[in-house]
Amino acid sequence: MNLTLGQKLIRTKTAERHHDGEASGGGLQRSLGLFPLTMIGVGATIGTGIFFTMVEAVPKAGPAVILSFLLAALTAGLTALCYAELAGRVPAAGSSYSFAYATVGEFAAFIVAACLLLEYGLAGSAVAIGWSDYLNNFLVNAFGWEIPAHLRSPMFVSDHHNVHFNPGNFNLPPMLLVAMCCILLVRGTKESATANAVMVLVKLAILVFFAVIAFTGFDADNFTPFFNTDTTTGYAGMAGVTAAAGTVFFSFIGLDTIATAGEEVNNPRRNVPIGILTALLIVTVFYLMVAFAAMGAQPAHMFAGQEAGLSVILQNVTGQTWPALVLSAGAVVSVFSVTLVTIYGQTRILYAISRDGLIPKTFQKVNKRTLAPVSNTVIVCIVVGTVAGLVDATFLWDMVSMGTLTAFMVVSIAVPVIRAKQGPGEPGAFRVPFGPYLIPGLSVLACLYIMKDLSPATFRVFFIWIGVAVATYFLYSVRHSRLNKTN
Repeated sequence: MNLTLGQKLIRTKTAERHHDGEASGGGLQRSLGLFPLTMIGVGATIGTGIFFTMVEAVPKAGPAVILSFLLAALTAGLTALCYAELAGRVPAAGSSYSFAYATVGEFAAFIVAACLLLEYGLAGSAVAIGWSDYLNNFLVNAFGWEIPAHLRSPMFVSDHHNVHFNPGNFNLPPMLLVAMCCILLVRGTKESATANAVMVLVKLAILVFFAVIAFTGFDADNFTPFFNTDTTTGYAGMAGVTAAAGTVFFSFIGLDTIATAGEEVNNPRRNVPIGILTALLIVTVFYLMVAFAAMGAQPAHMFAGQEAGLSVILQNVTGQTWPALVLSAGAVVSVFSVTLVTIYGQTRILYAISRDGLIPKTFQKVNKRTLAPVSNTVIVCIVVGTVAGLVDATFLWDMVSMGTLTAFMVVSIAVPVIRAKQGPGEPGAFRVPFGPYLIPGLSVLACLYIMKDLSPATFRVFFIWIGVAVATYFLYSVRHSRLNKTN
């Protein structure tokens, strides 16, 4: 049957179609249980928003950054319920891309895929860049040796107006981190997930260690005034809280990462929803604990421009270097796990898009021995590593949040659509409470509320990226879609 262009744009894949016609190189292997799956979500989430983005968020919100984390967690929680239902109905690789393809159509799914690629790619680079600060802090405290400035500084640095070119600089540590992640990922999912679970447990222990020591220097006066009062920045009052929530929101990317693993999970209809909700609970508790301890131990004005901030806080509270040394070592391990899982999520999204014919077949080829998409992983790591080695992370955080918020809104919209198409679902399967409209609607509104205070530059770059995606779809994807062969 010949379809019109309009019909092609809105054609969908059923849940069953996500599993037929596996790539010629073989499909992904179901090797993940509930615990390693939950640790993938925690590993991609806890760490980044605490170790790095408080330096960006606290100057906007002041001590009220705690409300920013609560706002982000509430929004992520509403979306997590939507993810949990969709992941049970469409247990496939690709996360919100696959959900959109099963509900709102091929074109919308491809745009969501572009958002996810922006989200994961820039997140991987930004997190790897931040790793340099804690690695350098660890080396200074442990061995008295500092990485030369020109080997841990980006070549391209942006401020609010211009991009500055520094030809003598090159940020080597993030590139080494991405290379190590690449080596681990090409060995296979099960091995990578096990390593990630170990690193996550180390990370949680380190954050408890930070909170215990930071609370010994707790000063309630650091919470006064609670809101940012600087009217010259545009971040006074709740405006600063919302802007900071947009900055830290990207760190909830871990919820999406769990859903990207849907095709490699044992009993995905049960384990993926439970994994998403469990990870959200763990993440929210730890974020609030560490943020409250950090704000109590250090005045808000000291966060601006602070490198390896949590380590510095411990050093200032205790007057000794060993707590900072321990925390820096934990941060080095923690950020390794965040980078590893972020790159993993990127490769699985590309795998799903390629299997549908919307991008070249290279991204769907799976190694017969390791059952990992090796070429896909190498390409992603080259791109992520190059960006991390050359550019500044200053504006990457908000771009990642923009991609995450857009993907989260599509997931929320997909719930009533798939409920209408498939009915109530299997007995015992997770369903969003209070009907298909209330919580998804609140999720969309919460995402829009956070999105409105992102910078104009973020919106400009985002729309340019979407323009590139639209051009790619009409020039390549619509002609190569696998649905052309089945309709």
